[in-house]
Amino acid sequence: MQILNNTLGKKLPQFVIPLVMLAGLILVPNLPTWITLTVAGLAMGMMIFIMASGLTLVFGLMDVMNFGHGVFIAIGAFVATSVLLPMADWMQAENAALNLLAIGIAMAAAALVAGLLGWAFERIMIRPVYGQHLKQILITTGGLIIAEQLIHAIWGPEQIALPRPASLRGAWIFGDVAIEKFRVIAVVLGLLIFAIMWLVLNRSKIGLLVRAGVENPEMVETLGYKIRRLFIGVFVVGSALAGLGGVLWGLYQETVSATMGAQLMVLIFIVIIIGGLGSVGGCFAGALLVGLMANYVGFLAPKIALGANILLMVLILLWRPQGLFPVASR
Repeated sequence: MQILNNTLGKKLPQFVIPLVMLAGLILVPNLPTWITLTVAGLAMGMMIFIMASGLTLVFGLMDVMNFGHGVFIAIGAFVATSVLLPMADWMQAENAALNLLAIGIAMAAAALVAGLLGWAFERIMIRPVYGQHLKQILITTGGLIIAEQLIHAIWGPEQIALPRPASLRGAWIFGDVAIEKFRVIAVVLGLLIFAIMWLVLNRSKIGLLVRAGVENPEMVETLGYKIRRLFIGVFVVGSALAGLGGVLWGLYQETVSATMGAQLMVLIFIVIIIGGLGSVGGCFAGALLVGLMANYVGFLAPKIALGANILLMVLILLWRPQGLFPVASR
């Protein structure tokens, strides 16, 4: 009986996403609307996953409560905006290759700048407060506020438009189903990043060290590996991913603002708590759940949409206090 309970406990979390989708199918009045909402929810989830995956690894490996993670999202979006302005002709051209090349260049620049900022943030803000969670919360929140003011000084206090390229506007129509082109691109890119992260974490020596560092950092040190180098590398990659996600989110909303990162932090923390701190797979599942829930509830009952994901987090924590896919007992 105990073995059966343990098996069920491991298998049941895998069915949460299909169950949420099934509940949406039952409650949404017709199939085309459900398909449109589901694709939109998956796209939103993929964008949140890209922004949140670095933070969950940073906490899992480094035990750092980084409340300033949102600054990398905002910086990525603003850098992309500055890069895309001179390429307005490429963005407006009726040529998908030129549009995607412009977006690719902007994403690369955003990831590079966000990664470099992450390296500086770790050295200046976080390194002096390792192991001190309260100080980490205070100092990283302060860093977020300072960064927002720097964004105001460099780019101004107003929102800046970030229109999508010509080839990513509009939707593909399949009968009664309308699927936005940009959402499909977001889903594909999110799946690609998740696949790369999964391969690196599960099929490479670096991934083995990272996973071992999450579960038992002392053992990694005793084997002769410098865990601090892993710390810095994970922090830089997590910051770069946040910057990349910021570009996608800016294109999704078609505007960028200095506070966009701070506004997303609530959703990001909900995602990593639902999935299990330190778990990339859990972060992926949590992000999809949050995206689907936001779209289903936003369509069915807009007035309670803001509280739906918080309620989802509470219910999951009552069921599994360490999240859906915990890495290890901390």
